[in-house]
Amino acid sequence: QVQVVESGGGLVQPGGSLNLSCTASGITFEYSSVGWYRQAPGKQRELVAIIDLRGKTIYGDAVQGRFTASRDNAKSTVTLQMNSLEPEDTALYYCSVHWESIYWGQGTQVTVSS
Repeated sequence: QVQVVESGGGLVQPGGSLNLSCTASGITFEYSSVGWYRQAPGKQRELVAIIDLRGKTIYGDAVQGRFTASRDNAKSTVTLQMNSLEPEDTALYYCSVHWESIYWGQGTQVTVSS
């Protein structure tokens, strides 16, 4: 059974940093692509970052230059490093793993507030 679990969310002050992790089990992780998405209350879900099986990344316009995605296939984990956080980054962050199908985690809450 495939499981996708996000972790690392929390409360952080504006300008601060936070690292999110997405761990998948039940798949051949090194052949997967992984996406991070977020959804704020009253807004549509938006792309944050995608990292493909080769480690190539693309980012949403709102986070370009501030967020960095990386993967550790030995740990079946993708990390999203988030710097220079802004209140507008407050959202529920989801991880999706693309491997034969698409699997979503339950999300982890990030709140940026003073």
